[in-house]
Amino acid sequence: MVAGARGGCAQAGAVRRGLLALLLAISAPLWLQAEELGDGCGHIVTYKDSGTMTSKNYPGTYPNHTACERTLTVPKGKRLILRLGDLDIESQTCASDYLLFTSSSDQYGPYCGSMTMPKELLLNTNEVTVRFESGSHISGRGFLLTYASSDHPDLITCLERANHYLKTEYSKFCPAGCRDIPGDISGNVVHGYRDTSLLCKAAIHAGVIADEVGGQISVFLRKGISRYEGILANGVLSRDGSLSDKRFLFTSNDCSRSLSLEPDRQIRASSSWEWINETGDQVRWSPGQARLQDQGPSWASGDRSKNHKQREWLRIDLGEKKKITGIRTTGSTQSNFNFYVKSFVMSFRNNNSKWKTYKGIVNNEEKVFQGNSNFRDPVRNNFIPPIVARYVRVIPQTWHQRIALKVELLGCQIAPSMTQDNDSLVWHKTSVDTVGSTKEEDETISKPIPAEEMPKGLNITTIVIPLVLFFVLAAGVGIFAVLRKRRKEILMGHLRLRKQTVGSRSSIPLPGISQLSLPSATIMKRR
Repeated sequence: MVAGARGGCAQAGAVRRGLLALLLAISAPLWLQAEELGDGCGHIVTYKDSGTMTSKNYPGTYPNHTACERTLTVPKGKRLILRLGDLDIESQTCASDYLLFTSSSDQYGPYCGSMTMPKELLLNTNEVTVRFESGSHISGRGFLLTYASSDHPDLITCLERANHYLKTEYSKFCPAGCRDIPGDISGNVVHGYRDTSLLCKAAIHAGVIADEVGGQISVFLRKGISRYEGILANGVLSRDGSLSDKRFLFTSNDCSRSLSLEPDRQIRASSSWEWINETGDQVRWSPGQARLQDQGPSWASGDRSKNHKQREWLRIDLGEKKKITGIRTTGSTQSNFNFYVKSFVMSFRNNNSKWKTYKGIVNNEEKVFQGNSNFRDPVRNNFIPPIVARYVRVIPQTWHQRIALKVELLGCQIAPSMTQDNDSLVWHKTSVDTVGSTKEEDETISKPIPAEEMPKGLNITTIVIPLVLFFVLAAGVGIFAVLRKRRKEILMGHLRLRKQTVGSRSSIPLPGISQLSLPSATIMKRR
């Protein structure tokens, strides 16, 4: 009995061990998958000399059993600045949950829990590897990190607000990638922003910097106002805000005024919508109605299908080359016609040049702008870098029910000194492989574009030289033909003389060598 019991226990133990091994075998791939590098990374935007990085789900709870590893670099010869905007890791021992920075010569961390970590790290290198790892936990936001090169010692994080600073005027550097970081802003570029708004997000909304690359901002404080009006601009939604003691504005270059348009002469379209109303009157939604400041219906395209045979467009002629820094758009503005454009692209040209598509800064691809979300509220988009051109086209990409647009272009005149040398309007690159337009494209945006037809002042040598070469070649061919014909005639004469000499041997006495011509004498000698 004892032996039987022992055998049963051994068998049961073997079964348990087998089940445990099977469970581990099944769960192992899941653990390995959870610990893949990058699985715990969240929002990441990197540019040549700045960027933003967060843990997954930030500011929500980061996932269990995950890892995130990313190497950040700035140009060689520069030092790397790291700033932590937020760090909330549950572990107190850093055994399984931690944030660690490693360079070729130093290690910073690990950091976790309530451990004190410096808000800023100035590294002695241009490269660092960031590693975030998590085990089992219940809560924790993870981290938000920004970085920049040592050229920007005034770097701030995406979470900085205007009320964090006491000075009435100051300048800071915003990293790339702050647009999609959670956090509210209230107000607009005209009347200012509530001082509780995120600084860098407000700067993107105002069109001061582009989210893809970040940039320097200059801020000044003023007395608050009773109400802040929100608006959608540059992909950022500003909310209405209540009274505050302080508000802030951005220093601008004063090139965002409305560019006046004459509807009958300056605005054209690919098509227009016409219909007959209840009273039998013809109603036309013409391009002349596309000015944003005008009352009444907007311009609407004649084709309402979503699969247009060709792109619809609204063309604006500014009369002369101008610097265009932004555009405001609305839909139909009529409550019973819920038409609006949800996204669009821009193209532009100058006199006697081809249409060029406006492209993104980083990826050098056609830039798609976020349009309207209803028929009524205006939306603003800024052009960074600005467009310098006479003609522009708004080309809808997606729309609701029917294409309908009212527009207002923002910008300024070009100073006479800039018409000859527009280098100040070029988007100055910090690297050849990160800015979204080639050198040729930069020149298209900011410099005169050569005409397609032949200029009046064309050098005469470009015409004379080919003609001279043609006549020389023709003369050479003619001389060659004459010499060839002459040679043929001489050969034929020699052949005829030889035949006559051979045919008359029997009846004609042979003359002396001295009486023969040179060719005949040569023949007789050979015989």
